[in-house]
Amino acid sequence: MNREEIVARVRAVAERVAASEGMEVVDVELHGSGSRRLLRIYIDKPEGISHRDCEIVSEQLSAILDVEDLVPGGSYTLEVSSPGVERKLVRPRDYERFVGRKIRLVLREPVGERRYWEGVLAAFAEGIVTLEPRPGQRLEVPLAQIERANLKFEW
Repeated sequence: MNREEIVARVRAVAERVAASEGMEVVDVELHGSGSRRLLRIYIDKPEGISHRDCEIVSEQLSAILDVEDLVPGGSYTLEVSSPGVERKLVRPRDYERFVGRKIRLVLREPVGERRYWEGVLAAFAEGIVTLEPRPGQRLEVPLAQIERANLKFEW
């Protein structure tokens, strides 16, 4: 089984566990190899994540992963955490949820000779992200053109 298959299987179980506790899975990552593997699960909910939330999901998920042997190949470290204030935007529903917030985009191909853009997420509809880099300026980018996106915390 390859890394992508493992991540997909873990994501499916993690989403069930998180949903049962009123949370969502933001991302699942599997890093390293051999006995130095790290399985990282990012969870979130509208009011934010507490240490207790991470503990609950970790305990439930760990038991299921061990019983079903979803991460074959020996030992690994399971880490469950908040995505942080500059969380990734991964799925269409992430863009819908954070309309009105400041974001950072990295594009696969340059638009206007730039791959890196920051601004307010003005809208998301039919797979198109509308970014407002400055008031009155709008940039429309297809979701498939976005390599990476995350919230931008303003200090």
